[in-house]
Amino acid sequence: MDVAVKFPKAVLFDLDGTLLDSAPDMVAAVDAMRAARGRPPMALAELRPHVSKGGLAMIRAAFPDIDEDERKQWLPEFLDCYERALGHHSALFDGIDAMLSALEANGCVWGIVTNKPEYLARQIMPVLGWEQRCAVLIGGDTLSARKPDPLPLIVAAERIGVPPEHCVYVGDDERDIVAARAAGMPSVVALWGYRLDEDDPIAWQGDVMIDLPSQLIAADAWPRTR
Repeated sequence: MDVAVKFPKAVLFDLDGTLLDSAPDMVAAVDAMRAARGRPPMALAELRPHVSKGGLAMIRAAFPDIDEDERKQWLPEFLDCYERALGHHSALFDGIDAMLSALEANGCVWGIVTNKPEYLARQIMPVLGWEQRCAVLIGGDTLSARKPDPLPLIVAAERIGVPPEHCVYVGDDERDIVAARAAGMPSVVALWGYRLDEDDPIAWQGDVMIDLPSQLIAADAWPRTR
């Protein structure tokens, strides 16, 4: 007898590059830093591939001629600039809201595990109207470890009361897939997200690769969970 295809019990998402196209906010932040140093604005297309790699990677892309130790000292400035730009230019990727609504309509709980500092991730929740919809939010500084360590995914699953093997994690960076595998959690590679030219999503060995969020409206697009 055929078993009916169902949505996962729970889905956890990366934030930047997976749910949210935050690159415009990020380029506003680095442009503020560049302007303070007498440099012209940076093209969005130049910064976009680096967004999922984190703040230091974006500073590195914006200031390739600066010593790495000095760049590290600029990270608090970048976070301050980003906080001022937060939510002003970013938007959900096309199809995300419909996909989340499909999950909710089918009884699936969803949450966010991001490497963005928690205080910044929480500020975007009311902008998106997600305060009540998002069941759990864990940032890069919430716990003692961050992705690619599996701890944030394991703790997120604990907080929503669903075993990791019954959850799915969706992310656009190799760290996301590595963390999911280590947590025993099936994974979706979000191909619509941010990637460098040298990134090879096939080599990440996620359970499925999806081109567009709209494809995840169908239950059979999701990897099977235990």
